Amino acid sequence: MKLISFVTHGISSYGVLDGTEVVDLGTVLRGRFPSLKALLGEDVAGIVHATEAPRLALAEVELLPPVPDPGKILCIGKNYEEHRVETGGEKLAYPTVFTRFSDTLVADGQEAWAPGVSTEIDFEGELAVVIGHGGRHIAAEDALSHVAGYACFNDISVRDWQRHTTQFTPGKNFPRTGGFGPWIVTADEIPDPQALDLATYLNGDEVQHANTAEMIFGIRELIQYCSSFTQLSPGDVIATGTPGGVGAKRKPQLFMKTGDVVEIEIASVGRLRNTITSES
Repeated sequence: MKLISFVTHGISSYGVLDGTEVVDLGTVLRGRFPSLKALLGEDVAGIVHATEAPRLALAEVELLPPVPDPGKILCIGKNYEEHRVETGGEKLAYPTVFTRFSDTLVADGQEAWAPGVSTEIDFEGELAVVIGHGGRHIAAEDALSHVAGYACFNDISVRDWQRHTTQFTPGKNFPRTGGFGPWIVTADEIPDPQALDLATYLNGDEVQHANTAEMIFGIRELIQYCSSFTQLSPGDVIATGTPGGVGAKRKPQLFMKTGDVVEIEIASVGRLRNTITSES
């Protein structure tokens, strides 16, 4: 099942993508569940199957980030060995975690912004894990039961601002630099999230390729670790890290510029597409 958030005729809603049609659940469920985030902690499949909702043509809606308002976006740094090596990072006993703000997110098909203060705009294709059932101190063996589903993520990075200090926050939080979508594929359709091919394309050329089996810290470990220091809640997002091949570490370097098209494709999940434009 593909869960989406969207706007139609100026009204925000959410629902299920069924081929070229959208089942508009928000129209009938908004009183109980004002957003998709509110629904994720419930029996989503049961509620969807029990709900009669109007259908819209996909062409009638504008996609939003699948969860437009996550309470937390936890990003994992240097979580593929190839990327750790290319950045010169040391082997660590614990995941590197930093945060991204929800107001940086940009949906599939929308323009991502290249801020005018930098020319070092880099791509980072990633698998995003969206939390369904929240919790604290979640055991690794139970972790996947807390997952609502998976989406594509592009943790677009402003590299020079990322290097201002040892903290990544400035370089990871410019407006419209967190590509997220196009939808959430529910966890029941992804039997093994550690066996997914991931690729990033820039103007049609493949610039990153890996399999999620190559993560240093797997999804179970990430959920266990993150829930040990913070309460995970429905709709929270864990961006699980990018593989090697980022533009900053290429020779010559390969940064994105206005007019470029960047796409993240993950097997069984989908393809996220954004065009780069200058920040207004």
